[in-house]
Amino acid sequence: MTIKNKVIVITGASSGIGEATAKLLADKGAKIVLGARREERLKELATEIKSSGGQAVYRATDVVNPDDSQQLVQLAKDTFGGVDAIFLNAGIMPNSPLSALKTEEWNSMVDVNIKGVLNGIAAVLPTFTSQKHGHIITTSSVAGLKAYPGGAVYGATKWAVRDLMEVLRMESAQEGTNIRTATIYPAAINTELLDTITDEDTAEGMTAMYKQFGITPDRIANVVAFALEQPEDTNVNEFTIGPTNQPW
Repeated sequence: MTIKNKVIVITGASSGIGEATAKLLADKGAKIVLGARREERLKELATEIKSSGGQAVYRATDVVNPDDSQQLVQLAKDTFGGVDAIFLNAGIMPNSPLSALKTEEWNSMVDVNIKGVLNGIAAVLPTFTSQKHGHIITTSSVAGLKAYPGGAVYGATKWAVRDLMEVLRMESAQEGTNIRTATIYPAAINTELLDTITDEDTAEGMTAMYKQFGITPDRIANVVAFALEQPEDTNVNEFTIGPTNQPW
């Protein structure tokens, strides 16, 4: 299955995994719809894609706001005539011990990492159901597979995404809507994710780990492309990805 001419919406597109994926898919001929909070970064990315011969539009998007996700999907329809896939990649990781009681950060993680995914699904599901095809891809984390100290709430949000996507896959099969899903569980990938950590000890430990093991976000982009390139009758629904030398 070719990626060429597919209309693909990407959240969290202003940097890291989202940016790398947008560039790769655009190079493969996809029509890219970029969403993130930092509009200036989106503008720069869209300009770069266009200057390389690709197609891209953007809209400032806060995934916590359901209307923003709805309008991002509508932008895809208005500009390119439809939508074939959505990569729900926006996420934050302000890890800390539970005893630090950073409850505001807990709530932010729930809002972005869970509700943001739900908002994206809600925005695209009616279209995918009606046309009886579509692909929903999410960025979870190895924290959605394994527990570790300091990552209780972050991990809980990523476990939630894991369950949500698996049930979505099952229900789509039962309902005959042919919606494919893919959940990605990255380990140490060098992005801006660590910038959200305010707990000093946690930040120090995570930074040291990523400095030792971290690999570039284009490694995840390659996997997103692989999932999209599978035949329509084939669903590869889980990918765990990390540095070869990291004992995750």
